[in-house]
Amino acid sequence: MVNRSFPVFERLDLVEWQACRRLALFCHYRPLLALLRLASRLGDWPAWVLLIACQPLIHGHAGWHVVVQFATTAVVGIMVYRLLKTRLCRERPFITFTAIPCTMPPMDRYSFPSGHTMHAVSFATLTAATAPWLLAIIAPLALLIAASRVGLGLHYMSDVAAGALLGLLLAKASLWLYPATLVTAVLP
Repeated sequence: MVNRSFPVFERLDLVEWQACRRLALFCHYRPLLALLRLASRLGDWPAWVLLIACQPLIHGHAGWHVVVQFATTAVVGIMVYRLLKTRLCRERPFITFTAIPCTMPPMDRYSFPSGHTMHAVSFATLTAATAPWLLAIIAPLALLIAASRVGLGLHYMSDVAAGALLGLLLAKASLWLYPATLVTAVLP
């Protein structure tokens, strides 16, 4: 097999692997492992589908506009994320360093950027603009999802940071194109 990763990732891997290993070793504690696995599974899609589906209940008729905005942002995010992940080809930490345990099967081979974190930050940012009172639930969930990616041995910290930045940029672009004030202006 040919190594297709960029040299910058090889250097980053060497800088980050020990910290990632230490964080992944916390998963030897069964309750923490169960919590991180649950967060990761919720970040696959169930939490975000539920959040999108609840928008009409939260905002009434205007919620359908929020549904479209959230769903469109998610779809664009998936396309950008897939494009980056399949072009940049950074191996997951447990593949490169066998000392890092993988405690949950990955969805694919490559790790950069973290799609789970991208969506978590994107939805948290959109929620902050449309229903800030929900951040008491969404923000801790987003943080737990991001932490789960490193804790489960599936991502480097820079993968998570890049996913967070990408999610923030996607959400901000979405809010720039379709400001939350348009939604709140039609609220009763």
